[in-house]
Amino acid sequence: MAGDEPATVDGERVRAFIRRFAEKVAAHKDELTALDAAIGDADHGTNMDRGLQAALERLPGEGAAPADLLKAVAMALISKVGGASGPLYGTAFLRAAGVAAGKEALSPADVAAMFKAALAGIQERGKAARGEKTMVDALGPAVEALEAALGRGAGLGEALAEAARAARQGSDATIPMVATKGRASYLGERSRGHRDPGSLSATLMMEAAAETLPGGTEA
Repeated sequence: MAGDEPATVDGERVRAFIRRFAEKVAAHKDELTALDAAIGDADHGTNMDRGLQAALERLPGEGAAPADLLKAVAMALISKVGGASGPLYGTAFLRAAGVAAGKEALSPADVAAMFKAALAGIQERGKAARGEKTMVDALGPAVEALEAALGRGAGLGEALAEAARAARQGSDATIPMVATKGRASYLGERSRGHRDPGSLSATLMMEAAAETLPGGTEA
């Protein structure tokens, strides 16, 4: 697989990733909102869908650099998405844009650094750590899996596929957790038995990345 992949990820690959993330959130909007209804404000799906649709409208034209595309998403999410998810995802995309700044194309190492920076931004903004029933429980394992796979010589496609699987497993692991961050934490023990909605949207993001950033037929 690695031999069939482009050596770098250009702006059009990043654009495909953003579009796929938006498509996935739109397709899972009701599920995300239902999950949020159980332990939050019942608006995660609708908010993320609105923000990502706004982001698609704001994307710069053909030939845009990766950082410009990522920054456009960040600005749309920050301005259009209410609650905690807008600032958190906005910060994530801003940090990713910072890694991509000045580059017309991204290496696999750049892609890993981008997601690592996004995770760090979310943790700093949300003051969240693993095990607190948040999106960090999906993104943390995903970043670790991505770095580990690249470190042993895997191609970007294989590495991102492993990251997406790790995110899904991390999201599954939030179901038995008791929330200690965010609105869900107000429920205490009653938050147990429910998947964290942010962990699912984060998983959709990683799955979108796995399907588009490496190139090939998936985009």
